[in-house]
Amino acid sequence: MAGQKHDLDEKDMDSSDVSPFMPIFEDFRNGLDEHQDRRERIIKASRDITALSKKIIFSLQRVRHLQQPVPPPIAKEINTRYKSIKELFTTIAPDLQGINSWRYQKQISGGCQEFVEAISFQHYLETQRLITHAEAQALIPEGVELTADDYVLGLFDLTGELMRFGITNIATNGTLPRGTAAAEGTEGRDILMDLRAIRTSFESLDTSSGPSDLSHLKKDIQKKIEVMRQSVGKVEYAAYGMIIRGRERPKGWVPDLNEGQERGREPVESY
Repeated sequence: MAGQKHDLDEKDMDSSDVSPFMPIFEDFRNGLDEHQDRRERIIKASRDITALSKKIIFSLQRVRHLQQPVPPPIAKEINTRYKSIKELFTTIAPDLQGINSWRYQKQISGGCQEFVEAISFQHYLETQRLITHAEAQALIPEGVELTADDYVLGLFDLTGELMRFGITNIATNGTLPRGTAAAEGTEGRDILMDLRAIRTSFESLDTSSGPSDLSHLKKDIQKKIEVMRQSVGKVEYAAYGMIIRGRERPKGWVPDLNEGQERGREPVESY
């Protein structure tokens, strides 16, 4: 006799028929939902921090002197954006506690690097020295860790901003930006000297130790070094042109940064 199919009505199911594994999988589902929501919050905050940091850099490029406070109109602009960045960091700080600080490090990394680029640029303009890791960490609200990788990669990007700052000054003032003298009877360092010192330091950086799959620095170091070298080379080329043929240039002349560059090289990161 052929078997008959019977529709199983939920009303006929006893509570004892529910799988004991259901609560476990419901916990998995809730955990994945929380992870996705947390991840999206951090990504959005990182993008907003990146955008605000770029605007700070745009404003700082209007500065024309080294080792002087940022002019009040520019300081007012950037302080408002710094406040917004601080609020964004504070908002996501609870999502970056404990093991989550590493779980979501990739998502917050871009914002941290751009923020380091902005604050290091301002620090250099005002003091003509690089900001330290401790000083940079102190400007980020408690609860958000600035990794050594993000700090160093942010300084790599700083060289591009120093290049633009130097080229702009050569075009507008006919001289390289130079700081005040450290002692009487001596000249202060110019920006090209500082860029060369940074280049030398970065070229001697050892990234061979440590697991490569956990380090953003090891993955990006070669590209960053190449872009940094191009940035320093462009300031050198502009300075040579200013010294050798500067008197032949008309007023308002702007260096052609592509002239004399080798073909096949990637362009320096821009906006």
